[in-house]
Amino acid sequence: MEISGGITASLQGRYASALYQLAAETKAVSAVEGDLEKVSQAILGSADLAGLIRNPRISRDAAAQTMAGLGKLLKLSPLTTKFLGALADNRRLAKLPEIVAAFATIAAAARGELAAEVTSAHALTDAQLKAVAAKLRAREGKEVKLTAKVDPDLLGGLIVRIGSTQIDSSIRTRLNTLAQAMKG
Repeated sequence: MEISGGITASLQGRYASALYQLAAETKAVSAVEGDLEKVSQAILGSADLAGLIRNPRISRDAAAQTMAGLGKLLKLSPLTTKFLGALADNRRLAKLPEIVAAFATIAAAARGELAAEVTSAHALTDAQLKAVAAKLRAREGKEVKLTAKVDPDLLGGLIVRIGSTQIDSSIRTRLNTLAQAMKG
């Protein structure tokens, strides 16, 4: 499997790549991918957890114990739980959201898919997400795995990110462009 050099060159990419290789060896890629999604949702849903992973004052032991507890609470696989412990021991928990994203990109590439992030002003329906996925599949010629996010500041429209490519059709950007044009 070919992994983009841009991903593996970054710190989070190296961690994600190492985790992917371990998961592939144990045939647990989909389990780890699901685990990381659970962890990501837990971070988004808990301000305390989000603060903890970014707090440099938390000791390595306390962070490792918290990650072990999180592993039990979310019923994570032993590999994912050990990985979170290693991140805590190496003081890399602050990079966890980026590691999760890099892992998803690597896993999608291994399956021949593209990982895409769609940001909209309001939550998209399943039918809308399918339509966006179909358009991206036609454009890119590959299966596309979408991750949907909501940003009310967009006002309307979409921002789609596929790797390093961004397609911005948001109303906010159009208004900003118009404002710049009017300034002269």
